[in-house]
Amino acid sequence: MGKQTWKAGTFVYPIPAVLVSCGDEKEKNVLTIAWTGTICTDPAMTYISVRKERYSYDIIKRTGEFCINLTNEELAYATDFCGVKSGKNIDKFKEMNLTPERATFIKAPMIKESPVSIECRVKEIKELGSHDMFIAEVLAINVDEKYMDETGRFDMQKCKLIAYSHGQYYKLGEKIGKFGYSVKKK
Repeated sequence: MGKQTWKAGTFVYPIPAVLVSCGDEKEKNVLTIAWTGTICTDPAMTYISVRKERYSYDIIKRTGEFCINLTNEELAYATDFCGVKSGKNIDKFKEMNLTPERATFIKAPMIKESPVSIECRVKEIKELGSHDMFIAEVLAINVDEKYMDETGRFDMQKCKLIAYSHGQYYKLGEKIGKFGYSVKKK
């Protein structure tokens, strides 16, 4: 058996399924994004890719900021709902019982139920085709204290984060190693 060759497409899976909150005093919304990631560590930068026809696109473009909220097993239903319903006609915060929480540096709300909320300010918008990429500087990371261990370290495994893979949501499994374990002296 060998590998089959398929037409060009996107197939880098699994990827994070996150809730992106945006807006200000005038209007707010939350949408699901699976196309996000790290760009740079110094300065800390990230991105989200959003279709122009999405309701949140114009909000993010107008305000120049957004918040990436990591999702977990408890937020799986809301994550899916916020990805298939438009905020143009409904308040997704209200429909999904999500609590908008004041951020530290941006006007866009954080989502209280999220284990990690990342405050972002747009630096550049790249028009790429089906999606535009909002390249952003990370201004702050807000973590829920209930996921801290006894040493004061954030325990990501306690969060029960979820991932998206080819149309499906998955629980993340157990830790199998850590950075550098392949070269660590025994």
